[in-house]
Amino acid sequence: MSDVDLSTEDLAVPELVEPSEAPAAPAAEGRAPIARWYAVQVASSCEKKVKATLEQRAVTLGVDNRILEIEIPQTPAVKLKKDGSRTSTEEKVFPGYVLVRMVLDEDTMMAVRSTPNVINFVGAEDRRATGKARGHIKPRPLSRSEVDRIFKRAAEKKPVVKVDLTEGDQILVTAGPFKDFQGEVIEISGERNKLKALLSIFGRETPVELEFSQISKQS
Repeated sequence: MSDVDLSTEDLAVPELVEPSEAPAAPAAEGRAPIARWYAVQVASSCEKKVKATLEQRAVTLGVDNRILEIEIPQTPAVKLKKDGSRTSTEEKVFPGYVLVRMVLDEDTMMAVRSTPNVINFVGAEDRRATGKARGHIKPRPLSRSEVDRIFKRAAEKKPVVKVDLTEGDQILVTAGPFKDFQGEVIEISGERNKLKALLSIFGRETPVELEFSQISKQS
């Protein structure tokens, strides 16, 4: 059975910029160009591979002075296994994306786009004049508020709990006032790290709220 990911429910890529916000303008003569954060969509589960490859390619192509940082925002997570044991892991804030702080120009765009497993920048489609064919994606920088929000979430210390449970599974209560009771899962609240189960109390099926730490899954 696949894990039920309780930390990324209804997760969506944030709205990156307001329509009026344009990419950074070319630096004036004598002034250093401005590096901005961009979101890059990558193939599923290839975030770390893209990060490592792009870091190497930036050096090889001589653009490491303009591709400055490559990040995969992650938060601590705890995976609750079927036997009730726990393992520490990390949960990606936005699976399928990496963030790149870079000076946007033709060379850096090509370095990113030609990296294996990169799909494209997140941005607006630059429509062709004829309207008969799809245009290129024009990279759009993340706004300051979006950058702050993403990295603030990644810095949160409270671990997210991922649990291998679905409604209808049988559980054993391992701690608390209902220790050693058995029951059936009827509701899972991942954002609260809790679930509801039907326990037989005094011969009646009674819904009881339990924390993930208080139960183990029955085989």
